[in-house]
Amino acid sequence: MTQLSSDSELAAPVDMESRLSEDAHLSQRLWLRMVSCTVKLETEIRSRLRLEFGITLPRFDLMAHLESHPEGLRMGELSRRMMVTGGNVTGIANQLAKENLIERIVDVNDRRSFSLKLTPEGLASFKKMARAHEQWIEELLQGLQMEEKQEVLSLLSKAKGG
Repeated sequence: MTQLSSDSELAAPVDMESRLSEDAHLSQRLWLRMVSCTVKLETEIRSRLRLEFGITLPRFDLMAHLESHPEGLRMGELSRRMMVTGGNVTGIANQLAKENLIERIVDVNDRRSFSLKLTPEGLASFKKMARAHEQWIEELLQGLQMEEKQEVLSLLSKAKGG
């Protein structure tokens, strides 16, 4: 994977489709189009989260998982849901705990195990970020009509297998 040397390169990711010849298989072209769209959207969201809230996308993602599970989630479950290693979750959790955005809750049945949950401050902070995130997604996808969004969603669900 190539290292990016500046933020300007982050703002304009290389279009992965440009490497294909005209006779490339349609499935390959579709896959690369989906990847290109994902990279473009994710890069913009990462930038906005950093500029507006001083937070990374992985930290936002961890908080989103905890927001939808107010009772808390174990580290292993967060790792599975976020599709990252336990070490990654630990690093993110340590940062969020230092900022009093999450807390560790010790399992009464197993003192070696604990769950993470949002603090009241973390929940308020996340809700503010989530509102902005939702607006950004709407803005970034405003070029598609509602029916088109529904069609793309349906087609991607079919490709996913459910």
